[in-house]
Amino acid sequence: MCSRREADDWIARGWVRVDGAPAVMGQPVSIHARIEVAREAEQQQRQQVTILINKPVGYVSGQAEDGHEPAVVLVQPGNRWNQCNSRMRWGHEQLRGLAPAGRLDIDSIGLLVLTQDGRVARHLIGEDSEVEKEYLVRVSYGAETVNVQAAFPPEKLRLLCHGLSLDGEPLKPAQVSWQNPEQLRFVLKEGKKRQIRRMCEQVGLFVTGLKRVRIGQVNLGHLPVGQWRYLAPHEHF
Repeated sequence: MCSRREADDWIARGWVRVDGAPAVMGQPVSIHARIEVAREAEQQQRQQVTILINKPVGYVSGQAEDGHEPAVVLVQPGNRWNQCNSRMRWGHEQLRGLAPAGRLDIDSIGLLVLTQDGRVARHLIGEDSEVEKEYLVRVSYGAETVNVQAAFPPEKLRLLCHGLSLDGEPLKPAQVSWQNPEQLRFVLKEGKKRQIRRMCEQVGLFVTGLKRVRIGQVNLGHLPVGQWRYLAPHEHF
């Protein structure tokens, strides 16, 4: 019902009781204990926002690094998509604790999720997450930049789907198919650092463009590059 950080905060605020007494940080609790959470905690969660942004090239997902700004700096009223139909009103408090739920490297564009809600983050990037992420990847193969599909061996495409390893660990099966003769469609259930680029390198492909278009059941749609919108109440990853 909450992230560990939220649980710590609720306990510190006195919003959690164990068998009628205020909970203490690190307190052992039996499986038969009655644990109550105050309504204030639920109200706080309702105020948390999840934001979808179409990240441009040149921005990093998380903390600023090597002189590059994080994508969160784009979350300002002037960059809100004019077709965002959420009734949520912008406020600077929405930037507090707003963090990326997953990475998208500096050279890539597309759907990036920023959230204050630990439940959303855990669902998307927790160790047991099975949420699909879909990407459109433009590639070249040696000197071939046009009709790459015709030059690329089918057995190497099968390797992209299953059989590669990164950092000494086998990758989970992926769905990889040709979207058009120069572009592949990847659907992954994991997100290792620069995973798609490194997978392509292993089979001789060079990535010239990468765009994430879907996370779970939420699509990038027509959200313009550099703009953002709120996750709508009816949307679920």
